[in-house]
Amino acid sequence: MPESTAPLPEPTAPEPGASEPGVSKPTTSGPAEPRPTAPRSRAPRPAMPRPTAPDPTPSGPSTLVPRLRGPGGRPLRVAHLTTVDMSLHLLLATELKVDLEAGFETYGISAPGPYVTDLEAIGVRHQPLHALTRAWQPRADAAAARELLAVLNRLRPDVLHTHNPKTGVLGRVLGRLARVPVVVNTCHGLWAQAHDPFAKRAFVLGVEAFAGRFSHAELYQNGEDRRTLSRAVPARRSRVVGNGVDLTRFATDPGDRARARARLRAELGVGPDELLVGGVGRRVAEKGIREYAEAARALAGKARFVWIGPDDPEKPDAHGAESGVEFPGPRRDMPAVYAALDVFVLPSYREGFSRSAMEAAAGGLPMVLSDIRGCREIGTHDEHLLLVPPGDARALTTALDRLLTEPGLRDRLGAAARCRAAAHFDQRAVARVSLETYAAVARAKALPWTVG
Repeated sequence: MPESTAPLPEPTAPEPGASEPGVSKPTTSGPAEPRPTAPRSRAPRPAMPRPTAPDPTPSGPSTLVPRLRGPGGRPLRVAHLTTVDMSLHLLLATELKVDLEAGFETYGISAPGPYVTDLEAIGVRHQPLHALTRAWQPRADAAAARELLAVLNRLRPDVLHTHNPKTGVLGRVLGRLARVPVVVNTCHGLWAQAHDPFAKRAFVLGVEAFAGRFSHAELYQNGEDRRTLSRAVPARRSRVVGNGVDLTRFATDPGDRARARARLRAELGVGPDELLVGGVGRRVAEKGIREYAEAARALAGKARFVWIGPDDPEKPDAHGAESGVEFPGPRRDMPAVYAALDVFVLPSYREGFSRSAMEAAAGGLPMVLSDIRGCREIGTHDEHLLLVPPGDARALTTALDRLLTEPGLRDRLGAAARCRAAAHFDQRAVARVSLETYAAVARAKALPWTVG
């Protein structure tokens, strides 16, 4: 049984997608010194700072984060654990930069891959786990667990922050076994939903409930996941933090945006008067690509349809080509991609808190999203976006047709989405909550940190 920790105060900000104003469901559907030992007596309840609405203008490091230093005033060692390096780079880059700005020794632990050089370029020290795979494979998982335990024993981090389903489980358990002082997990979206088979739901929720007993704090990107696990993870040590993107990437000069739009549309062979509809994400069936292609075929002649993103051959639902949709592959110039689009679509079956939809909102695009947890948090139906039932190609076709034939609706929803992104989707604000959480756990455990 893991050691108990003092409870974290209940967050006072509304949970995204729950009671937050303006969000609702549509009516239609190296060597280190010895570790300090945590006191066994119950520590006082830490005073967690209240979550606040993020400032749309990213703050500098001096005003963004609490001042944290390790024992003796040395820099804290903070490690983020994900399954693949792509997650570290694409999902956590801003959070990693905030850690670096705060003066932390910042580590990324994952399977090695093509994004390691990008991580190292910003100052993150990558630690590879060569046996780690995304799929659950008992033999490989045991080898990855041994690798992870060795890395933790060598690095002796002050904080282990886990992400992704499998590494969230392995990291929470092994982090406590390695006596990491602060273990925090972010749930980026439970990998089972109500429509999944009972056996899958029972396995996922059971594993998450077990792993949740080992962390000091649980951070959720959406309120629905927190409520789902409320019996296993007490509210006193969990909070909803939402999600965000690097808004500065989308705060471009209108002239620069127009040039990026023209360049990318020329690359894709899209004429200046053609409408371009696009989705962004891995090419897997759970993104709703089959329904998207069906809608594209039904609307042929009204627009061009593209899907931007990498193949994912390791996934059992990896998706091949579909008539009606062009697949240019992955790109790194995402602000230019959103500038080139006229309509964004994400008919996904499962999302934690959709990053591509937040980026599309920051880019001022009108959107059609699935009416699911992780997309509902992006905004309100018919105010910021349009929501359709997942797996319903006919409803998706109808919604896309509205946007293609009503330019005023496109303009209204795109402008509302941009304003909502500026007010609610700043990833630096999410990173600040992570640091506040580390500080709160440190106070609760009476760790010899300097917390300013």
